[in-house]
Amino acid sequence: MQPCPCGSGADFESCCGPIIRGERQAPTAEALMRSRYTAYARGEIDHLTESLHPSSRHDHDPDAARRWAEQSQWLGLEVRSSEQGGPEDAVGRVEFVAHYRDKKGPHQYHEVAEFRKEAERWYYLEGKTPTPQTVVRETAKVGRNDPCSCGSGKKFKKCCGK
Repeated sequence: MQPCPCGSGADFESCCGPIIRGERQAPTAEALMRSRYTAYARGEIDHLTESLHPSSRHDHDPDAARRWAEQSQWLGLEVRSSEQGGPEDAVGRVEFVAHYRDKKGPHQYHEVAEFRKEAERWYYLEGKTPTPQTVVRETAKVGRNDPCSCGSGKKFKKCCGK
């Protein structure tokens, strides 16, 4: 038994293998996304093309995908969230992070992927890089000449701000 690269905990032959080979359809958007990660990890580029929605294939470059897959060591998949995308849904969204290493070192590919189900088959539609959330400070910033918040009575710059 060989563990599936998608990180599901199942073996490849009962997880992504049959989906990649076209023996069965992915039951959910997340299952299709996991199979696409596994296709990169195993160099199964034809699955990447076949699982792409026909409206998204115009700019797909299988040679570039093959180079990326072959020049990378795929380290793991982290599914952050999954919305809709169940067996009864027509659309789905999966946020994930793919961890890999290339000649420049370790990397993360973070994406929110959109999926569409047509004729009982899930397709990858498009992916977007999530925008970082702005962190808003809840308390006022202590200025250099403000009294130190530790209660010493000294100015911040002479106490804890050193």
